[in-house]
Amino acid sequence: MSNPAAASTGLRQEPVRLAALVYGIVFLLIGVLGFVPGITTGYDTMQFAGHHSEALLMGVFQVSILHNIVHLLFGIAGLLMARTAALAKSFLIGGGVVYALLWLYGLVIDHESPANFVPLNTADNWLHFLLAVSMIALGLLLGRGATGRSTAR
Repeated sequence: MSNPAAASTGLRQEPVRLAALVYGIVFLLIGVLGFVPGITTGYDTMQFAGHHSEALLMGVFQVSILHNIVHLLFGIAGLLMARTAALAKSFLIGGGVVYALLWLYGLVIDHESPANFVPLNTADNWLHFLLAVSMIALGLLLGRGATGRSTAR
């Protein structure tokens, strides 16, 4: 049987797990909000993928169905990988690397070209940069000493 107090203590003792959990929850929330008309402006123009989707999360970040699904999948991964310190560290660093690559991709492609399949705009690019830096930094700083021997509490 799961002990909530032990799980809470584990998160306090292993802040890398808490960081992965928080990122997972935020990614899930953003993924869900991307499907909510009003929070996502231009909702009626949302496409599955591609730069023709004019939907903007909070009126700023260009989204598509694919983009929202990616956020949901990252959220699920964060929640699952927060179960151990080693997995949480891997989620933060690996996810940070993915976002760094996505940031670079967004910088080099023409936002009006078919190559912009996610879709990305300038606001997305800089958010991806901040996510990359923060996730990698937290993974490295908080994950020091995290080994594969950690178990879920």
